[in-house]
Amino acid sequence: MKIPGVSLKLSLSMKLILSVGLTFLLCIFIWASLNIKHQKEKMMKDIMANTDRLGNTIRLGAHYAMMLNSRDDINQIIKNVGRQKEIETIRIYNKEGRIKFSNQPEEVDKSTNIRDEACSVCHYTEPPLTRLSLEEKTRIFQSDEGHRLLGTISPIYSEPGCSGDCHFHKEGEIVLGALDLVVSLKETDKAILRFEQGVIVFAAILFFVTSFLIFGVVLKFVSRPIHRLIKETDDIARGRYGAQVVLGQSDEMALLAGAVNRMSQKIGEKQDALNRQVTEYQRLFDNVPCMISIQDRDYHLVRFNRKFAEKFDPSVGDYCYQAYKGLNEKCPNCPVEKTFEDGLSHTTEEAAVNRDGTYVYWMVMTAPIQNKKGEIVAAMEMSLDITHRKQLEEELSQSQKKYLDIFNNMPNPVFVLKTSDLSIIDCNDSVKSVYDYTKKELMNQSFLNFFDESEREHYESVMKSASVVNKAVQRTKNGRLLYVNIRISPSNNLGEDVYLVTTSDITKRLETEQQLMHAAKIATLGEMATGVAHELNQPLSFMKTTSSFFIDKIRQNQTIDERILLPMLEKIDANVDRASRIITHMRNFARKSDLHLEKVQINDIIGKALEIFSQQLKLREIEVIWEPDPDLPMVMGSLSQLEQVFINLLVNARDAIEENGAGSDERKIMLKTESDTEQVNVYIRDTGKGVSSEIADKIFEPFFTTKEVGKGTGLGLSISYGIVKECGGDIKFDKQYEHGACFKLTFPAASEQEEIY
Repeated sequence: MKIPGVSLKLSLSMKLILSVGLTFLLCIFIWASLNIKHQKEKMMKDIMANTDRLGNTIRLGAHYAMMLNSRDDINQIIKNVGRQKEIETIRIYNKEGRIKFSNQPEEVDKSTNIRDEACSVCHYTEPPLTRLSLEEKTRIFQSDEGHRLLGTISPIYSEPGCSGDCHFHKEGEIVLGALDLVVSLKETDKAILRFEQGVIVFAAILFFVTSFLIFGVVLKFVSRPIHRLIKETDDIARGRYGAQVVLGQSDEMALLAGAVNRMSQKIGEKQDALNRQVTEYQRLFDNVPCMISIQDRDYHLVRFNRKFAEKFDPSVGDYCYQAYKGLNEKCPNCPVEKTFEDGLSHTTEEAAVNRDGTYVYWMVMTAPIQNKKGEIVAAMEMSLDITHRKQLEEELSQSQKKYLDIFNNMPNPVFVLKTSDLSIIDCNDSVKSVYDYTKKELMNQSFLNFFDESEREHYESVMKSASVVNKAVQRTKNGRLLYVNIRISPSNNLGEDVYLVTTSDITKRLETEQQLMHAAKIATLGEMATGVAHELNQPLSFMKTTSSFFIDKIRQNQTIDERILLPMLEKIDANVDRASRIITHMRNFARKSDLHLEKVQINDIIGKALEIFSQQLKLREIEVIWEPDPDLPMVMGSLSQLEQVFINLLVNARDAIEENGAGSDERKIMLKTESDTEQVNVYIRDTGKGVSSEIADKIFEPFFTTKEVGKGTGLGLSISYGIVKECGGDIKFDKQYEHGACFKLTFPAASEQEEIY
């Protein structure tokens, strides 16, 4: 089938037919050749075997006559056998090569050369061969008439009955002669020829029939579908996407047709989308909020968008510099010219003066437009009004200058640190007055260098995870200790994540707080003086009484029984230890102490506070109900300062009960501790007059007190509040009780990994 635009000899159908046909022809040729060769070899082997058997039959038939040396019988046998049509000659040779018997009488007694064709099979070696295979005994040669002849020679062996007085050969001879039988292959060759012709005719018929079938199949299932697919693709090339190819077959061609149909559908959809995009891009080109113009190499306007037209009202062909810049020649630094020269995009900023005298700023960008050969044929110039941006940049510059002045003039040191290693990127001028370092000395140095080397790892972890670090200890350039509160704020500096760190020097404030806390301790000691005196008076009284007893006994020269002496001396020793512990406890409590956090047990601290204060409460007939939780976890805190907190609360509870008067029914202070897995709670409640709701929110303020003038400093609860907060806890006044006051202290439980600092 001829396909337009495709040569028949180059068509796929012809290639398939030729390739399949030639392959099939080659297969048939090989099959026919092998079949003919096999049949010829088989026929020849059969004829050779039959001829050999016939020779053996003749030899065996003449055997008896040979034993009797009856020449007439032998001649008769040979003549009778030689009358068969296929037999050409039958000869019997003696060992000298003389023909002794033959179906052709004229050959009898003729001598032949022992090396002739019939005898050569045995006599080509010395001594002659005595045993031959079938192939060695057989020979094929041409007759005078032109047809082939098959000759087979069979040796006549000497047998035990052959030697004797009546025979002419000697004893010990093996071969006496040979029987030579020659048959005609004329009919055999004719049969082989007929077989070859039949095979060739059959192969030719098979080839042509198969080729015709292949041609029909290729024509129907390949050529015609391909032609229809080509027509469909031509329609697609012409922009007609609606047609569908239906082949009516289910094979690869059907799959290909389905693929072409889907391709046609997809191309149609893509073309519709492309048309919509072209329309959309044209609309965008016209409506884009910047001015766009297309210019040729001579700076003529080839095309422009709507905003450009509305702004300058140009005409196609006008020079660009005349249309919207009002110049008579191109700009000195023309980006369009550079684009034509190097084929790259260029950007410039330009300024002009409006008619009202105000400045207008433009950002001009160019891009090359190329043809199919890659040649630059035009340039696109986009102009964007950046007047507002310029104004904002100016305002931003002024704002940056303003905030830079604020940054440098802040009274507290401010640092800008890298988030990775806390190295200093920038700092303000206040650093010099606090740390004695210049700004230049601190640049690119680690902020951690302000801390002692043993604490740097700890503070690095804290600063990267917390926003506030209180009461951190640092050192200045001169080695002076500095207590600071640190505020850390994540920020961004020129696209890099940084920490904005502000430090506040609280060294003087802490010194003042320590003085106030110490003063509060001294005041508390004064409040406790009566109870402590009574506490010391008991062991002193016992020792006085015991020593007087010993003196009287010695003066009266009386012997003191050892059973009495030893227990009394042991009691004196125990009372001395008791008095010593009380004095040591008072001295430690009165000593100034820094806030040093470590793992402490709240029950033990409350026990120490009760130990130093309980006697005074007993003297005032105040009952203490103490309910400790035995499984209370450890918390982070300062032992001495937390003891001061609980003593302050006990003093306040005592005073509140005392204000009710001596005749009040209940004079009790209840202490209770409890915990869960995350925090420890402490409750301190009294049966005093309580706190009114009007002043409940002011009780933790410094110098606020409800006591009479001269009986209170107003610092106890304020200092206690600060100590609890420094330990990470909280203290609140519980308003739910109508009578008396209750304070709840909460501390986070210390983890096993938490360190002392």
